[in-house]
Amino acid sequence: MSALVNAIVMLGMLVVVPAGLRLTGQQDLNRIRRLWPLFAVPGAAALWLPRGPAATALACCYALGAVLLALHAPRRAVRDLDPARIALLTALATPAVAATALVAERSGHELFGFDLGILALTVPHFHFAGFAAALIAGLVCRVSDGPAGRFAALSVPLGTLLVLVGYFIGDWAELAGALVLTAGMWTVGLLTWRMGRADGRDRTTRLLLLASATVLVATMLLALSWALGEATGLPHPTLTWMAATHGLGNALGFALCSLLAWRRIRTETPDPTGGRTA
Repeated sequence: MSALVNAIVMLGMLVVVPAGLRLTGQQDLNRIRRLWPLFAVPGAAALWLPRGPAATALACCYALGAVLLALHAPRRAVRDLDPARIALLTALATPAVAATALVAERSGHELFGFDLGILALTVPHFHFAGFAAALIAGLVCRVSDGPAGRFAALSVPLGTLLVLVGYFIGDWAELAGALVLTAGMWTVGLLTWRMGRADGRDRTTRLLLLASATVLVATMLLALSWALGEATGLPHPTLTWMAATHGLGNALGFALCSLLAWRRIRTETPDPTGGRTA
């Protein structure tokens, strides 16, 4: 199972983050996007080495890139904030959370008392439920000018934050975060489905959008069942099962399909945001 988790994390590091940064259309992110392989390749290599100094050093390379990316968020926060911008700021910050967990796990250090298995799963979580989810929520908000789009762009970052806080407070707080995040992600899925059904959409883009929306229904149900089980003691999927279903589904079915669809939309329509920036 560690090989599967590592493969999912590599997808996040090497593909999802740089592709997502390109989709923002923000010129000030071009430099970090071009430099990203210098950080992501060592980070990916760290996943496959035994825990120890070499793996930790390579993980620190990735952490450096993640911190540089996160430093773009404060500069943007001083501008007028709107829901789409809040979602983008969240996307910029979450790889740093993943990188912190990666450094701790590769060094064998149980950061804040979390066991190494939880730290290992935190890395893909904040690449996909963090970076990818917030980024796509922001993109959807840009083109869905209405309450649903704004709700998605605000609830996904809030849910991500609550899940993170729940790691420290307890299972019930994590369940609350899962509920908020699920509501936001299902709203993203609904708006994505509507985009896929819109007239004039080419077949490939339509299928990618519809697939990503459909997958969200199943993967977020799994997330809810796990969080509910952890809080109440009811039977729920194991972490191994969650990685193979929820994790893999979010990585390939949601994040990758969504990014491919949005890349095609960008190609077909140079500025799908109507001239607005995040």
